[in-house]
Amino acid sequence: MQQQEVLVTMNDLILVKLGGSAGIDVNLTLDDLAEIWPGQRILFIHGANAQLDEFIASQGKTPTLVTSSTGQVSRFTDQSVMDDMLAIYAGRANKRLVEGFQARGVNAVGITAMDGGVARGKRKDALRIVENGKPKILRGDYAGSLTEIDPTLPLLLLDNGFFPVITPPAVSVNGEAINVDGDKLALQMALAVRAHTLVFLSNTAGLLADVNDPDSLIREIDVSDPASVERAMNAAAGRMKKKVQAGVGAVEAGIPRVIFGDARRARPVSQALAGNGTAVVAAAAVNA
Repeated sequence: MQQQEVLVTMNDLILVKLGGSAGIDVNLTLDDLAEIWPGQRILFIHGANAQLDEFIASQGKTPTLVTSSTGQVSRFTDQSVMDDMLAIYAGRANKRLVEGFQARGVNAVGITAMDGGVARGKRKDALRIVENGKPKILRGDYAGSLTEIDPTLPLLLLDNGFFPVITPPAVSVNGEAINVDGDKLALQMALAVRAHTLVFLSNTAGLLADVNDPDSLIREIDVSDPASVERAMNAAAGRMKKKVQAGVGAVEAGIPRVIFGDARRARPVSQALAGNGTAVVAAAAVNA
């Protein structure tokens, strides 16, 4: 992963990633960020998975989810799905969030990670999956892995009084729109701008030891303790596994604090910053 050099250490900056799962009232996050801004420098990244699924279903199609050999679930993105993704992520979802921020007095600007080459990646045309217990290769996928982050455009907006609202897709090295994981985008963007805190908001209270028990919240993941990381990875299921991997990777790479917060509660960002949720830390470094 290559990153554009940032000349000024942005140690006052918070990056907030709002998930796109069902059951999230985005107005709670909008209300909270409108109060925090502009006293706190913030970059905001969002997903729109549930909206995309609904849109695809409205056309009489079924979203295609595939499972990798490591057990991670992802969306198979052919050219038709990429068109739908551009319509929902870059269009309706992004612009409705911009509308919500503007209504609250926040001068938001919506962009994708394609714009200005914010995020570039390598397209994975051949996708290796496991189907019914057997390995299989799917072709024609427009997903990719990030290789470069250039935060010039979002920082330019931020430094001139605008509130950046960023969403996938990214752009491939050949100029193609590619579907990239939003949590990994948030991680790499946080590293590129040297954010001091990365907040992931989703439709859970944080990482649960038992997904069927809302009271089984794991309050801390200590990346300096392999047993703590192993426990967290074993507990994570589905897309939460990617979030945990991103959080652990962020702290290991030098971001002091990552928090998994609950987007369903009032003032979700403030609550996460106050310690409500799952915190990923390097306890050894903190106590040194």
